[in-house]
Parts: sequence; structure tokens; C-alpha cells
Amino acid sequence: MEKINIAVIGECMIELSGSGGALKQSFGGDTLNTAVYLARRMKTHDAEISYITGLGTDLFSDAMICAWQEEDIHTEHVVRMPSRLPGMYHIETDAAGERQFHYWRAESAARFWLDTEQGNAVCHKLQAFDVLYVSGISLAILDPSSRNKLFQIFQTCRSRGGKIIFDNNFRPALWSSTFAARQVYRQMLSCTDMAFLTLDDEALLWGNASLAALQSRCQSAGIGEVVVKRGNNSCLVFTDGEMAEVPAVRLPASAVIDTTAAGDSFSAGYLAARLRGDTVTDSARQAHRLASLVIQYPGAIVPLTAMPE
Repeated sequence: MEKINIAVIGECMIELSGSGGALKQSFGGDTLNTAVYLARRMKTHDAEISYITGLGTDLFSDAMICAWQEEDIHTEHVVRMPSRLPGMYHIETDAAGERQFHYWRAESAARFWLDTEQGNAVCHKLQAFDVLYVSGISLAILDPSSRNKLFQIFQTCRSRGGKIIFDNNFRPALWSSTFAARQVYRQMLSCTDMAFLTLDDEALLWGNASLAALQSRCQSAGIGEVVVKRGNNSCLVFTDGEMAEVPAVRLPASAVIDTTAAGDSFSAGYLAARLRGDTVTDSARQAHRLASLVIQYPGAIVPLTAMPE
């Protein structure tokens, strides 16, 4: 079997958590989380996972690159821009455990990598990848011109036999309007081969959580495989007019420490299993298993030693 080349496209940010002088610094991002878990789940298979983003040439960017390389993620296609910096966010947690996020990302390097000469070279290479993975957040941070470049890459990649994977991850604050977001999502769905759709995000974007409406949108777009994520409830997988419902792993409330990256790891677990040739049902079971493990640890990335066999 030939090596599978997978590119995950998105943004990783500097994460600050805590309050006052006790701030803890780490890195975070939806697609980065997926890339890490995908690399871990594909480790024993002939696959190469690349992360595609824009970074600066600062110490934070250097640290990100080193951390990704330690996870066996390839970074040669990361666009480095001396005039830019990574985005940053702060997590504020109140007495009841509710979290609030504050972002500094308007000028982040990840928004501009497609506009550079190096970015043009990366675009050309992406067209030949076997799998391209992108999220709704990846699309939201780009201006219309950059998004159009990305859609052109997707179309060319598909024409060469590549597969486009999309995770909806809808964040209203990143869009100028719901109408604008819907237009972009329709365009994205029309060039998607496998979609991961979180049901709550679908309700936010389209105004309802109707499975019939969701299925109709995906069928109209010609998507061959749709995975509907429903939190700690069973997931639904639609393929070729068939539906499979796969129960989630049930945990006692006391075992749930942090739900960060639950959906990201689920997508990685499912995609990795499908790329290895597993059935949709077995893939969904593995995805649930990985997500249930992730939420038993603080933070987005669990220790490597805790990963399931």
C-alpha cells in the first residue's frame, strides 16, 4: 500500500489560562488537535500527516513547530512570515466552572499565509495530496480571496482523486453574518467527500437541528459520507442512502474532567479508522472510544501513554 499524504489546514494559537499572575501558557486549535490525534492513530500505518498554517518567526512559533514535530506531524509546508505572529486567546473560568474565551487573532499569521509567495508554492503542492482536512474555523479566519484560493485547491485535488474532509465547527463570532457563513458553508459542502457535522453547530448555523434538513443539504451537495456528532449521545453515519447509529461510550459524571477537543479527537479517530479500511460502524466505535478518553484528562491533548491501543 502506498503512503497516504494527509494535510490538515487551520490555525494554532497561543493559549493562556488562569488568572492574575498565575497564567499558564500552552498552544491550542481545533484542527491542530485533530492533526495530533490523527498522527497518533495512523502511527503504525504508512501515512504522513502535515499541518498547514501560517506562523511568524518568533519564539512562540518556533515552539509550536517543535511540539508538532514531536508528534510526528510534518511542518515543512508551514508558511513562516517575519512580519506576523500567532494568534492568542485567554480562557477565563468562573466559580461555577463556566469558561469564557478572549481572542487576539485579527492579525494572526494563519489568516494571511495564502497571500504569500511561499503560500502559493504550498497551494500547488496541496493539490497532489491524498486527503485535505479543513474545519469551519479554518474557513472563517480567511478573507474571501484566500477562501476562494482554498476552494480552487479542493477542486483540483478532487479532480486528481484526492478526498476533502470537512468538520463544520461553526463559531458565529468569526463571521460577519449568519447569511455570509451559510454561503461559504454551502460552497464548502459542494466540494466535500466526508463531512463531520456537530448537530448543535448545525442548529446555530441553519436555524434548526432537523436531521431531515441536514441530510437533504448533504445529499444535494453530493457528499458521500456524513458523520453527525451529537455530544455524549450516539452518532449517526449516512452513507449511500444507509444510516448507522453508533452509541457513545457512557461515563459517570465524575469521570468527565474537560470536554476540550472531544469533537476534534472523535473526527480524528473516525477518519484514521476509515483510512485504515475499517467499516463505518467500527470507525465510529473507535471515535467514541478516543473521545471518551480525551474528556477524562485536562486540556486538549492527553498524554501519549494514555492513548488506546
